[in-house]
Amino acid sequence: MTEKDPERITRADLGSWISGPPQLNTQAYPGERMGRPQAGPGSIARWGRRIAAILIDWAIAYGISWIFWSGNEWATLSLFAAMTLLGVCLFGHSIGHRLLGMQVQKLNGTAVRPLDGLIRTLLVLIVVPPFIQDADTRGLHDRARGTILVRIR
Repeated sequence: MTEKDPERITRADLGSWISGPPQLNTQAYPGERMGRPQAGPGSIARWGRRIAAILIDWAIAYGISWIFWSGNEWATLSLFAAMTLLGVCLFGHSIGHRLLGMQVQKLNGTAVRPLDGLIRTLLVLIVVPPFIQDADTRGLHDRARGTILVRIR
């Protein structure tokens, strides 16, 4: 076979699919394509803050559950859901979010509506949606309602 033989497969022919799909995320940092700053107020909250906030919220829910219901897991889950739902719907943040300087907002920066807070909270309780994220680190729970968790300080 010669170099010009159409039946010959070369490394260049295979490289396009062996090397994986094309890189779709061309932004320099999460939120860039949404016009968000890279850091500081208005930037997308990163994993460290998010994990710390949820641990704070769970610790508070577990503490109350332990005092009144001996740490019953359903009581803890219910308290966590209620705290998150009320906090996000009324103030835009849970206790953990507030302590770490974060707020849940609509993509345009406005306050979250009660229905958005309810659906977002129910999806957080399923656990999996927050871990399935896009290039802007928005989980399925945020994408489902057009919300985003941003830094406020």
